[in-house]
Amino acid sequence: MSAPARPRKKLVEVKNLKMHFPIAGGLLRRKVGAIKAVDDVSFDIYEGETLGIVGESGCGKSTCGRAVLRLYDITEGSIRIDGTEIGTMGQSSLRRMRPAMQMVFQDPQACLNPRMTVAGIIAEPLEEHGKLSGKARLERVFELMDAVGLNRNFANRYPHAFSGGQRQRIGIARALALNPRFIVCDEPIAALDVSIQAQVVNLLEKLQDDFGLTYMFISHDLSMVRHIADRVAVMYLGKIVELADRDALYERPLHPYTEALMSAVPEPDPALEARVERIILKGDVPSPANPPKGCNFCTRCPKVMEICHRVDPPYREHRPGHFVACHLLEADSAAHDQSAGSTGATPTNTSIQQGEDA
Repeated sequence: MSAPARPRKKLVEVKNLKMHFPIAGGLLRRKVGAIKAVDDVSFDIYEGETLGIVGESGCGKSTCGRAVLRLYDITEGSIRIDGTEIGTMGQSSLRRMRPAMQMVFQDPQACLNPRMTVAGIIAEPLEEHGKLSGKARLERVFELMDAVGLNRNFANRYPHAFSGGQRQRIGIARALALNPRFIVCDEPIAALDVSIQAQVVNLLEKLQDDFGLTYMFISHDLSMVRHIADRVAVMYLGKIVELADRDALYERPLHPYTEALMSAVPEPDPALEARVERIILKGDVPSPANPPKGCNFCTRCPKVMEICHRVDPPYREHRPGHFVACHLLEADSAAHDQSAGSTGATPTNTSIQQGEDA
């Protein structure tokens, strides 16, 4: 008889995270509004898993990743890394947490200092946070170059001498230098050729297996996210509208926006591609400085209802592990509860309230 499976441990816990950037105006440059880049976002990431974050450009994916690492002073909310609250932690205290959480940036050229050699770039975190001697530090640099598939003989070359894929490997080696547990990958393949993208993603998967890493993988490439992620969160205009296991999300999305995104994924089989029904969204994404009242997606949703223009839908679990924020599901749930009540079942107070709200 096999032993019961151990419960997964939450490494990252984000609750009601808000990241609003003030808008100043007038002669005195007073605050006249705010850009709601991330607006009340909640999710968990378990040890050893990859959480994919997908959505259109400008939906707040990258801002969310940077806020989770506290590269910004957040507006509101809670961020816990391995049980430690860092959302309100000062920068001096955060310095002690930096080795455990690192980031791989989107542009492999812009994030590398052109005046430093590869060895200097990879060794910089070791100089700032480590206590290794010069010889031990250089040996650690060589180990990291081996881990990401870079030739040791290139250690004294400068970033301009490398291809885009090689520069991204340098960035990954730098992120691994301090043996982190959690890495935010901010569109690490967006600036690379398609042939190189697969190499970088395969490298990230290998490093995850070798070092037990936990990833937050931000991308707008739905096919690549399906390949690497264990669970996927879909963002729209600063909010998470759906979060579920990868297979459940791709095979049966529940939110209308997710359905539209999935219909846009190319199908390699021509016979299947011919039967795919594309969902074309009308209109433009609203401004995060002036989001619509009610549901953020109500101005473009093909299934919009009257309540969507008035009330922001609750973000809750509709199936085990499947979280959605949509009034359609609230209405379906209320109808199901009313049907159960008419056949003799006693609806709960929660169901009654949902039915009245719908």
